[in-house]
Amino acid sequence: VPRSQCSDNCFPGFRKATKTTTQSCCYDCVSCSEGEISNITDSEKCFRCPSLEWPNGKRNQCIAKVEEFLSYPNDVISLFVSTVSILFFLTTLLILGVFISYQDTPIVRANNRSLSFLLLVSIKLSFLSVFLFLGRPVDITCMLRIITFGITFSIAVSSLLAKTIMVCVAFKATKPGSSWRKWLGVKLSNSVVLFCSSIQIIICMTWLAISPPFQELDIHTSPGTIIIQCNEGSAIGFYSVIGYMGLLAAVSFVLAFLARSLPDSFNEAKYITFSMLLFCSVWITMIPAYLSTKGKNTVCVEIFAILTSSAGLLACIFLPKCYTTQYC
Repeated sequence: VPRSQCSDNCFPGFRKATKTTTQSCCYDCVSCSEGEISNITDSEKCFRCPSLEWPNGKRNQCIAKVEEFLSYPNDVISLFVSTVSILFFLTTLLILGVFISYQDTPIVRANNRSLSFLLLVSIKLSFLSVFLFLGRPVDITCMLRIITFGITFSIAVSSLLAKTIMVCVAFKATKPGSSWRKWLGVKLSNSVVLFCSSIQIIICMTWLAISPPFQELDIHTSPGTIIIQCNEGSAIGFYSVIGYMGLLAAVSFVLAFLARSLPDSFNEAKYITFSMLLFCSVWITMIPAYLSTKGKNTVCVEIFAILTSSAGLLACIFLPKCYTTQYC
């Protein structure tokens, strides 16, 4: 029996396209374009899915896009960084216990106990701040992420700056008749930490008041995927926090480097130099990596920078002292 049609039916997922070389009643079946579907037979055109949906494999139905973020505890990377963060936190807690147990020994007293305790607490908090970067980002965690690590690191670096200043003052005060002796004591070190940390707190509060970080849904970078990430809100605010932290680290490094040749009784400046060199290297490397990544890769870069710089401070400043208290 002769057929009365020159084309087959176009099933869902395809649309009819008129053949230009034959009669106008004949057509080809063309697959729907990326992001479009057809859900009836012999559809004349395809329809684009809503912004938060994507075609299924047959392109005959719109389904919810896959959400991408550093999920917890289903993501292997999340489990790894959580484990590392907890281990570093417990190590810091152990070192703090050692310092408390030996707080009346010369090695601990000579290194300003209050600053050492403050530095250890800030390092502990920086390790715990990693957990703010895990899981689905929401507005409150986006704000707490940057603010927490910015303030805790500023306190840590301010403590090192105060330590460096106190080392220099203590050396000057050893000279007979020196007027530097009046600066010895906790008042100067506490004032340095309070002043330097307060500036960072003011920067953070201003940032939150003007244009705070917020949750962002990126539907354009990866087809079929919603990248759930944090938008820093104000780029000026973000780079002000990072820049001020870098300024504190740079000043601490320069002062510690200049004081590195002091006698062995003032050798803490050497350890501060190493710690600040590592700290600055990590964050200088972090900036281009942060700018060139998206989604959970960006979060991984931030977590790596936090863990590495915190571990560097812990290792360079406190491990030599722990060794001395236990074996010397």
